[in-house]
Amino acid sequence: MKDDPAKEAVRHLQAIIARETGAPLDHAAAMDMEAAVARACGVQPLDASDFSFVRREVTIVLADLRGFTAMSATQPAGVVISMLNRCLGRMSEIVFRHHGTIDKFMGDSIMVLFGAPLEHEDDVKRALACAIEMQMSMHALNDEHLNEGLPELYMGIGINTGTVMAGKFGSAAYSEYTVIGDEVNLASRIEAFSLRGQVLISETTCQRCVDYIEVSEPMEVFVKGKAQVVRLRELLAIPSLDLRVPRQEIRRSHRVEVKLPCVLHAIQNKIVLPYSIRGRIRDIGYHGVLVELDHGLDVHTDVKLEFDLHLVDYRASDIYAKVVKVGQDADGFFAGLEFTSVNPDTNMHIQLFVQLLVAAQ
Repeated sequence: MKDDPAKEAVRHLQAIIARETGAPLDHAAAMDMEAAVARACGVQPLDASDFSFVRREVTIVLADLRGFTAMSATQPAGVVISMLNRCLGRMSEIVFRHHGTIDKFMGDSIMVLFGAPLEHEDDVKRALACAIEMQMSMHALNDEHLNEGLPELYMGIGINTGTVMAGKFGSAAYSEYTVIGDEVNLASRIEAFSLRGQVLISETTCQRCVDYIEVSEPMEVFVKGKAQVVRLRELLAIPSLDLRVPRQEIRRSHRVEVKLPCVLHAIQNKIVLPYSIRGRIRDIGYHGVLVELDHGLDVHTDVKLEFDLHLVDYRASDIYAKVVKVGQDADGFFAGLEFTSVNPDTNMHIQLFVQLLVAAQ
């Protein structure tokens, strides 16, 4: 990607400021600097002199640290702040290198814009390369943490491309440049579905770069505020740039904590035994559950499972599963079950149930 003089000047100025002060410019100041450089180089940026706004297509990158709240409860405040600043500092450097604009930091998350306040012809490509490099940097950062005896950090990233309202919002007392609209909300929902180490992108983003990226098969999710299912894909690689996401999560779906009463029936020689085993589901995903029991089960036991999905008003009564792990803790025995056979209607309701709980978090 060969940059014009305006883009190159902005990149150098951002890098110098971050290096000398230890932090990037706040959003309003960064916008003013970019606008000034752009005008000096004959490029027309968004007019941020008043509170007008424009409709513009942008690519929104939302990244959030996974498990940071739990880590904060077990580590000294100084360690937590140091780890967070180190992480967000690395992410900021990557964003600036790809000419994205940091819209805001939100605790342990970051929102980045490509396409506002300045546009580039390849904004979507820059956003995707930025996201992969962010995950690569997290991988390297965790190697450093392990060497220093610090806990690992993981990041989930969601990306969406669409038309938003971009401009300066607020009052004379306080204002900030940002983007608003349904596409911003969708980016946030997509990020919520990303697992640690993942980059999930909308179908719109994918279509802008269909011959440029390597992605997974589409997955359909139910998103709060959307009447229809939303199609997402996992970004895996950009072959032409030799960039690949270093996946760190082996789960195939979210696992959400629940307290669902359930009934199990053991299966022997393909026969469902008549006596029932009552338990309670601790967490559930698309492909399995963790169940509390009054007594233990053997690994590899086949079972039939029944439970109510109260949020979607559905009784799941035809699930077959295998015990893949067992254990015991202060609450009693537990067993990890992996589904082996689920009919399509039940599978759809389980996914909807999990997605509703994810969206509500």
